[in-house]
Amino acid sequence: MAENWIRLLGPPAIETPGATPLQPRGRKAWAVLAYLALQADGTGRSRTASLLFPDAVDPLGALRWNLSELRRTLDGVTVAGDPMRLVLQPPWRCDVLEVLDSAGSQGGDPQRLSGQLLEGLSFADSPVFDSWLADQRYRLDNVVQSLLYEAALAALASGNPGGAVELASLALQRDPFHADCNAVLVKALVALGEHRRAREHVTKCGNLYRQELGLPLPSEVRRALSAAAPEPDPGMPATVATVRSYLDAGGASLWAGAVDRGLDQLRLAVVLAQRTGDDHLLAESLVTLSGALIHQAGRRGAEVADFLHRALQAEGPDGASRTAAAAYRELGYLSVQRGVPDRAAGWLDRAMQAAEGFPDEQARILAIQGMLASDIARYDDAVTALTESGKLAKVVRNRRQQAFSEALLGRVHLLRGDLEKAAASLDRALVWIAEEHWTAFEPFVSGVRGETYLAAGQLEEAAALIDRSWVMAELAGDHCYMALAAGAEAKLFLAHGDLAAAEHWIDRGLEPTPWYLWYSAKLLDTAAEVAIAMGSPRAPKFVERLTELASRSGMREFTVRAQSHRATLGDAAAAQAVPWLAKEVGNPALSAFLAARPGHR
Repeated sequence: MAENWIRLLGPPAIETPGATPLQPRGRKAWAVLAYLALQADGTGRSRTASLLFPDAVDPLGALRWNLSELRRTLDGVTVAGDPMRLVLQPPWRCDVLEVLDSAGSQGGDPQRLSGQLLEGLSFADSPVFDSWLADQRYRLDNVVQSLLYEAALAALASGNPGGAVELASLALQRDPFHADCNAVLVKALVALGEHRRAREHVTKCGNLYRQELGLPLPSEVRRALSAAAPEPDPGMPATVATVRSYLDAGGASLWAGAVDRGLDQLRLAVVLAQRTGDDHLLAESLVTLSGALIHQAGRRGAEVADFLHRALQAEGPDGASRTAAAAYRELGYLSVQRGVPDRAAGWLDRAMQAAEGFPDEQARILAIQGMLASDIARYDDAVTALTESGKLAKVVRNRRQQAFSEALLGRVHLLRGDLEKAAASLDRALVWIAEEHWTAFEPFVSGVRGETYLAAGQLEEAAALIDRSWVMAELAGDHCYMALAAGAEAKLFLAHGDLAAAEHWIDRGLEPTPWYLWYSAKLLDTAAEVAIAMGSPRAPKFVERLTELASRSGMREFTVRAQSHRATLGDAAAAQAVPWLAKEVGNPALSAFLAARPGHR
């Protein structure tokens, strides 16, 4: 069946094979169509009318006219109900829906996706919709960039380095500073045997970073050029037994804190597994190595993602599989930390499907789903997922997983302003962490517990835990926890009225670059608050950075807070957008924060 397309990325258009279809008249008809397409749960008629036609004498009448215009041009597409929903039936398809496919597919051919949402159209007469549109443009641009990156990795893993070069090059046309895409391009060129081009690209990339950003070449790009698999002893037989021996040895080394030795042993396991010809064993070895790189060595870049895609290629579509579930989960975890929630949700959905019958793996997946839901301010969903994760972890007697899920649950309670529940969850997590001697995770829990004391006005107790969080994070060199602790220190000094000390801690927190972008957003939010309190000229810059990061990453509460900072700085359009956006989040703690701020309507 020939397909009809609703194209909303780039200049909007309706495409019908072999015909010149009717096009909706007027930019507001396109605005209604785009808004409905991106409201998965539907949207109320009155709310949509007031959003798009704020100055109309009859907003609902204006909405009805534009809906009739869409029905005239989209024969077979249903727009009905209250809340309204856009329902597409074959042969209709829509590019933004393909991009955001929650089933975790590759979202169609990413090479066809170009241009901004409703490119060329502006809506200054509907300032709140204009703000929503700007957020969605950032979000969709981020998803398309991620799709190109993931497609390049998949091509490389499937033995198509030429395709990987093409896809990575397209991604770099959108963002030449994307370190992971640069690394994939270099790896693909090396795989093609084009070592000279690979070296030239590394040099070009290094010059670009130095001249434009004042930064050195990202380490993952350098590793992509020089990385080589270790060579095992020539006399070592490549058997299942030797591979499992190296996997066991690597796990023991990691448990003892010998991270470099453990990684070397796991890399040897991968090399030997390749020689056995056992695809499942290779997949298991690659996933084990990836997990160690992510959780023990702090790696999040293209090298790890490449291993995970190679593991999935080796494992194949064999239904429920612990190894496939773990690979999908880790890809979801990477997407959460990189701030691509739409892609993360897809990977985690696939992980849960593959984890049927494996409650230990389901507990891990639910925890990452809870983390994701919390990041995008779906707090009820986060509580549900994290609570279930903790129950499963208890059943399988995984105390560290219990501590992880309980700590994240405490973070959700803190964000919602439920300080008693937050304190209880975080105190339980701290006890379990002490029992497990899990010092690597303690800076997070101590920092969040300190912020809980701070929110309750217990500044002395807050200072003790926040100081501990900073020292432990700095000693470990964990950039994520350093950003978290520095932001908490800034809030603590802000509460004391010491703005100079608060600014000092903001600057210390901004020095590292966290992989997990939620921490960056949290720190920028605090930085904006401190700068505004000081009357600092840095405030608009912090707000702009927070606005873009929160919008790209779907962090709805931080998007509201960014608009709130804009309103406080005198942006009238932002002041109109704040209550609209805040209502969608529905967080009492956020509402209390906004009520106390100047500049809001």
